[in-house]
Amino acid sequence: MTSVTTTYISKLNQAWSNNNSLLCVGLDPDLAKLPAQFQTSPNGIFDFCRAIIDATADLACSFKPQIAYFSALRAEPQLEQICAYLRDNYPHLPIILDAKRGDIGATAEQYAREAFERYGADAVTVNPYMGFDSVAPYLEWKDKGCIVLCRTSNAGGSDLQFLQVNGRPLYQHVADLVANKWNSNGQCSLVVGATFPEEIKQVRHIVGQMPLLVPGIGAQGGDIAATVAAGKTANGGMMINSSRAILFAKTAEGEDFAQAARRVAQQTRDEINLYR
Repeated sequence: MTSVTTTYISKLNQAWSNNNSLLCVGLDPDLAKLPAQFQTSPNGIFDFCRAIIDATADLACSFKPQIAYFSALRAEPQLEQICAYLRDNYPHLPIILDAKRGDIGATAEQYAREAFERYGADAVTVNPYMGFDSVAPYLEWKDKGCIVLCRTSNAGGSDLQFLQVNGRPLYQHVADLVANKWNSNGQCSLVVGATFPEEIKQVRHIVGQMPLLVPGIGAQGGDIAATVAAGKTANGGMMINSSRAILFAKTAEGEDFAQAARRVAQQTRDEINLYR
């Protein structure tokens, strides 16, 4: 393995190249959907996620644990274990903490500490609705990523993100702000949903080579071909996330849950690469 680099962006570039993958594997451990042996085990969430990680790590460019699935179950210590396991065993793959934080001042500083000190994440998702004040504390961590919500994959995102401001939709103003004013460390990214490939294209035009975190394929039904065509760059350009479709893949005869997850992850990675 080549030497591990330390910034979020350099790790991501290395992962795109080394694993030939734009697939981000989301870790959303819904307790009711876990195999029975993990539902009652004190460390079941960690054990399940570890098996998924080991089964898919060579197919992924990043992992994205969603903090709410852990917090709701009082399983933050298991999330710490998962992040430590990733750092120890797959240090070349960025850890994206999906938290969508959006506060300001001292509170935002504590959220940044939570993401980067407690969990050791390489990047965290943030909500820019309160403006630069809600992003600035994360930028103090010069080597860490700040992934700003821009055009989200949910239908209701249009309620605000498509409002016209000075002749163009609000999400495009967000993209422009992040690319041209906020990205002081060169470690920012944007969230743009696969359910809106035309908007991916518009954002790509605004932000150039900036990486995009793209949810919305798999269970949400985003079109992979249209997504890749709209957002790819020469070196990769995207972390295309799939969570439930991989985590809870239907097992074929003779497969366990981890083998099924690997099969679906490989199919997804290969389909993405088909259109690169």
